[in-house]
Amino acid sequence: MTHKHAGASLSGKWMSFAATTAITFMLGTAAASAATVVKWMHVELDPKAVAVWEEIAKDFEAKHPDVDVQLQFLENEAFKAKLPTLLQSNDVPDFFYSWGGGVLEEQSKTGALKDLTELFDADGGKIRNAYNPASIEGLSFDGKVWAVPYRVSLVSFFYNKELFAKAGVKAEDIKTWDDLGTAVKTIKAAGIVPIAGGGGEKWPIHFYWSYLVMRNGGQAVFDAARKGEGEGFMAPAMIKAGEQLAEFGKLEPFQPGYLGSTWPQALGVFGDGKAAMILGFDNTEANQRKNAGDGKGLAPENLGRFAFPAVEGGAGKATDTLGGLNGWAVTKNASKEAIEFATFLTNAENEKKMAKAGMILPVAVGASEAVTNPLMAGSAKQLSESTWHQNFFDQTLGAAVGRVVNDVSVEIVSGQMTSEEGAQQIQDAFELR
Repeated sequence: MTHKHAGASLSGKWMSFAATTAITFMLGTAAASAATVVKWMHVELDPKAVAVWEEIAKDFEAKHPDVDVQLQFLENEAFKAKLPTLLQSNDVPDFFYSWGGGVLEEQSKTGALKDLTELFDADGGKIRNAYNPASIEGLSFDGKVWAVPYRVSLVSFFYNKELFAKAGVKAEDIKTWDDLGTAVKTIKAAGIVPIAGGGGEKWPIHFYWSYLVMRNGGQAVFDAARKGEGEGFMAPAMIKAGEQLAEFGKLEPFQPGYLGSTWPQALGVFGDGKAAMILGFDNTEANQRKNAGDGKGLAPENLGRFAFPAVEGGAGKATDTLGGLNGWAVTKNASKEAIEFATFLTNAENEKKMAKAGMILPVAVGASEAVTNPLMAGSAKQLSESTWHQNFFDQTLGAAVGRVVNDVSVEIVSGQMTSEEGAQQIQDAFELR
């Protein structure tokens, strides 16, 4: 069957949601309509990633000639805005890209998703055992599995080796939060912007507050706040995290105008060599290249990475990590063919293909050995040594509280709000959720 990367070729509501943001193209020759159409919605359109996905879909269609897999793309922010309505439409996707944590939990409570627990536990847990346990746990609520694990991600610092050398800064010397502040001052003194920041979308700045909360309080403090226990988000470690972020903001570490910069624009600043560092995802190498002015960005050999630094005296460990856990959420009326494809897409063989292509840090058991990109391998190694991997705060806490966390992080670092005011706003939002 012909397999499409669908957009404007789709009809009805499916088409209307894609019309302005979808990228449409068809691979292969025209063929008769398939008996079963599998609609798959995602948020990334790196050409390399799409090529691998197309290959995997073709492999599946070759084994299932009565199935037509259609890929639908929506840009990240449009996806988040339109998905709730789309899930209630007549042309809902069979499965879609999802973040672990509160957002997925909220979606599971709407009745829009299929409970996958029985499927995962069938045949002695054959499917469950095909994925790393932590990935299943992060996509489960009340003992029920709500998405097929796809990838794990890690937030860490990436740096421009040439600019570090020019400023006389060594990445290996940045072990503590104070060390990072010193590096920022040294880099600024050399006439270089220290960090590319995406304050316009706000969530890229929440990485700083989140990591500082983790470093100061450790897992116990965050888990207590998330459960509504103790002092919640007014805990001393939370307040201290905000105070440290406020002091960091006074150093003016980001590029001029960062409060209006989107994440792609921040990646472009870094990729164009106009900032020495960026706090980003494990796929930063590919994304800075894609968003650079020349489309090439920094050469791989000019890129390095290091872990978010420790906080001296904090209860958190330097080996605690922040990142994401992504999966494919299956909608309630999805066909058995759609579910079969979702698990085929994420089996060890196909996750190895994606890992080898530098697309993901895989979650399928036995697939991590295929990570060959040096920077990605460094992230994989750090994750393998993680003592606590926390999903993004804005995802874990749910959309309503997550938005406040993002807003507050930006307002604290930019000096518009005190740490205590920010913590109180988060606590208020948590109690009202």
